[in-house]
Amino acid sequence: MSLREKIETEYKNALKSKDKSKISTYRLILSSIKDLDILNRSGPNKKETDDNDIKKLFKKMVKQRAESIDIYKKNNRADLLEIEQNEYDILTSFLPKQLGDEITKKICVEVISKIGASSIKDMGKVMGELKKLHSDEIDFAKAGSLIKELLNK
Repeated sequence: MSLREKIETEYKNALKSKDKSKISTYRLILSSIKDLDILNRSGPNKKETDDNDIKKLFKKMVKQRAESIDIYKKNNRADLLEIEQNEYDILTSFLPKQLGDEITKKICVEVISKIGASSIKDMGKVMGELKKLHSDEIDFAKAGSLIKELLNK
């Protein structure tokens, strides 16, 4: 079952259970996927939207939600925080599980030693290798700061 089919199934289940927050979130997701379909059809490289495209879209949406959650926490907006948190939880449920900080650091150390990176100038090579090996399972914002820290020693 493709990612799009799973989302449509979950949307139908939310409609049946009359869960308003889930319904609005799934509508938002389906709308974003349709926008992506239109973009992919009208661009110079016409192609069908696949699961990888949808995962990239979800990662962007998750990042936006995480930033909003931080802002709402700082400003004590519990009402908006709850909405964003629900959307965040639903979006992350469709993405592969992210590795923890310790495992991410271990992987970064391994890649740095494998490539032989010695200075901050090698950061691009390290990030490229990480993306090749672990594109779905690492939070690259965290990995970037870890790599800077490790290469500046």
